[in-house]
Amino acid sequence: MISVFDTKKLREILKDFYEITKIRITVIDTDRNELVSYPEELSPFCRIIRRTEPGRIACASCDKEACDRAAGQHRTQMYRCHAGLTEAVTPLIVDGKLLGYLYFGQAFSYPDHKTGWAEIEKLCASFPVDKKALYEAVLEKPLVTQEYIRSSTHIMLAVASYLVMERMVALRPDRVSVRLDDYLSKHFTEDLNAKQLSKTLGIGKTQLYKLSKELYGCGIAEHVRTLRMEKAKAMLLDPDQISLAQIAQHCGYDDYNYFIAVFSRTEGCPPGEWKKRQSSGAGAERG
Repeated sequence: MISVFDTKKLREILKDFYEITKIRITVIDTDRNELVSYPEELSPFCRIIRRTEPGRIACASCDKEACDRAAGQHRTQMYRCHAGLTEAVTPLIVDGKLLGYLYFGQAFSYPDHKTGWAEIEKLCASFPVDKKALYEAVLEKPLVTQEYIRSSTHIMLAVASYLVMERMVALRPDRVSVRLDDYLSKHFTEDLNAKQLSKTLGIGKTQLYKLSKELYGCGIAEHVRTLRMEKAKAMLLDPDQISLAQIAQHCGYDDYNYFIAVFSRTEGCPPGEWKKRQSSGAGAERG
């Protein structure tokens, strides 16, 4: 999605959030690139983790999963990251379109440092980090309660609404890229092809492919598949349960078996197993 961010004003409001909560907050785009953060630097704890390749990979995977849930469900996600810190992310949506995310993290929400370190040491056991330095970074983290995190999340939601209301985050409606994204977001469950899209947008197939690569980093077919999978995951988590065959049809797949194959290839497991994993994960987090 092509969007406009007023980074100067964003930095000011993020600073205000930090002054109130003392929690680092970031605006990220739909590709999960940091656009504006306050403070700009990661905490010592996160810098230690991300110095290692396994740590960087785990961080990226954790962030992607949280953002995907937030985007799919159109609501804030509060969770404990792969390294044991508490984080939250909320989608920035304008006119029904996802433009990015507001994210805060690196909060140490444990009864005491000893309890927190025991959990973090276990979670980070496979990372080739200096455990002494990591422990010292843990001791530097201020203790915050879950209630404090929830309150900070509510403030973050207010900030997200304010960003949209004050147009610190906005669309570029005159761009062909926005028209393409808008069309795909409304018609991705239909049988689309390059010829039809080119005619609809008034551009050539070569330009269409180039535009898709610039916007999504992939071809149209792959992006449509991503949109369908996000819709499928959102429907799987919907309390109003419907059958997998119905979900497949709602997501643009007439062939139920093909839908299962695509989902399994994309998510690493069949829809039923994916739903069980999400349910068990949510139960563990509530516990």
